[in-house]
Amino acid sequence: MRPLPSSAAYARWLAVVRILTGCIWLSHGIPKFTQSAQFMPPNGFAADFVARGVQTSTGAYHTFLTGVVQPNLPLFAELVRLGEVLVGISLVLGAFSRLGGLVGVVLTLNYIAARGNMLSSATLQSLDFATMVLSLTCLILPAGRALGVDALFTRRRPLPAPATVRAEFVPEPPLTGPSAPPNP
Repeated sequence: MRPLPSSAAYARWLAVVRILTGCIWLSHGIPKFTQSAQFMPPNGFAADFVARGVQTSTGAYHTFLTGVVQPNLPLFAELVRLGEVLVGISLVLGAFSRLGGLVGVVLTLNYIAARGNMLSSATLQSLDFATMVLSLTCLILPAGRALGVDALFTRRRPLPAPATVRAEFVPEPPLTGPSAPPNP
């Protein structure tokens, strides 16, 4: 039977997942800056997305969209595009990768909630859901500690010294009788 790979091998694969997740975030965030007119309100995608979200969402999230987001749409659009780019940079560099994962989860949960039907099969098959799971992986696991800046800030605890084992002789009295119990 072959032994399992080392923890360093798993850490490198986790770093690959983290970097690819960061690239996904950057590929969505950078065009929002380079093609600003197509994204920013009043005529961009952000205004259309929030308007559809107001129609499809219910409950507290609907109240949040109508009472907080719509009146402050330029601010929220700016926060979205800045957040996506910063999450991408954080995950690609492995710097504050858990924070980047947390912000990524919050962003995707908002996107999913604005579409409504959070647990529908369409939601579970969407890119937003996949990006949320990848960001959640970067939040839960120490993804930045391999091939990332986070490795510079982790303290390496020295391994405890192995305990020394000494043989000890304990004298026993000699047997005086049979060593096994008698048969009945």
